[in-house]
Amino acid sequence: MSSPMLSRPAPPSADPPAGAGVVLRDLARSFPGPTGPVHAVRGVDLTIERGQTVALLGPNGAGKSTTIEMLLGLTRPERGAVEVLGRTPGAAVEAGLVSAMLQTGGLLHEVRVRELVALTAALYPRPRDVDEVLALAGLEPIASRWTTKLSGGQVQRVRFALALVGDPELLVLDEPTVAMDVEGRHAFWETMRGFAAHGKTVVFATHYLEEADAFADRVVLMARGRVVGDGSPNEVKALVGRRTIRASLDHVDLDALRRLPGVEVADRRGQAVVLSCSDSDAAIRALLQAHPDAHGVEIAAAGLEQAFLELTADHDPPAAGADQEAVR
Repeated sequence: MSSPMLSRPAPPSADPPAGAGVVLRDLARSFPGPTGPVHAVRGVDLTIERGQTVALLGPNGAGKSTTIEMLLGLTRPERGAVEVLGRTPGAAVEAGLVSAMLQTGGLLHEVRVRELVALTAALYPRPRDVDEVLALAGLEPIASRWTTKLSGGQVQRVRFALALVGDPELLVLDEPTVAMDVEGRHAFWETMRGFAAHGKTVVFATHYLEEADAFADRVVLMARGRVVGDGSPNEVKALVGRRTIRASLDHVDLDALRRLPGVEVADRRGQAVVLSCSDSDAAIRALLQAHPDAHGVEIAAAGLEQAFLELTADHDPPAAGADQEAVR
């Protein structure tokens, strides 16, 4: 399924609805498991303002895809409520205000790329120009190609075009750049910058943390069905409170470095050592006292990957025997 278009959307009002883009209140959803219910989403509260670009991050089984499905009205919550652009999810989709690019589903067969995008555009009351969308999605060179003759990355770009052609107010993307090469991913996010610059709201789930760091206004971290971190990329990194010291030493004794105050982990990386610190001030003073020959010293805040790993690790483990493969 490339975009939630099961019927022709009703014409929207001249002006998009006011208020927040997305409001999730105490959202919960579980699925049957072999030994009892598996809790995919457990009491998620989240408000996304209009015009924000929000990255939804978390390990496999964190509940990201289930949350997105409830946001789109594809799955009903067992508890809580969802509001999208001031409406129910179904009403927002029916009005043509929401489009999605999901992981599941395929493209129609026996149709060419341009024909499929044009067919999708015809379902919307105020679509974007088909040729413009083909150019934005990087599909002009393959516009006449059959959908069955596309590579994985090309299929992803077609899905993106189908989500974009309706000119939605909210665009929801679930792992949008999977199977794209580096050049394709770069072009995709350049297009997304332009889309968001017009005041559109974007919510995307991704496993590429560098994409979230570079393109999201806000990062929401999920683990075991709950939100465990929320803020700008820099604010989420600051939640960890760790810093890394990198330096080149003439003589390296990793065991001695690990015993320095404020140091938790010491590793060797080629000619340099890398110290992961809970107290970088104490660690750098002790390092320079023990190794006055240290050179090329760098101190850096925790990256988004480190924050991701620490904030999502061992967060409320599931009950024994729970079928975690059922949690999405």
